[in-house]
Amino acid sequence: MREFQDEAGHRWTATVGQREGTDYKGAFFFVMTPLEGGESVELRDVQWNTERTAQRTLTTMSEVELRRRLRSARGRAPVR
Repeated sequence: MREFQDEAGHRWTATVGQREGTDYKGAFFFVMTPLEGGESVELRDVQWNTERTAQRTLTTMSEVELRRRLRSARGRAPVR
């Protein structure tokens, strides 16, 4: 889990989600949740086969990259 700040100054938590099923390929993906409340956004096209690899990637990712991934996920989220 990583906390970071978006370009507007809002705090977010980046974590790893897991898809249900028996196929492990691409089972793990990014989930970003606003700390101030609100809906999480998922970035399912960033996938890993193991949770260990996903966590390592998340740990080593820069805040700039986390903000870029958040923008990408928010841009793809369905309008409600």
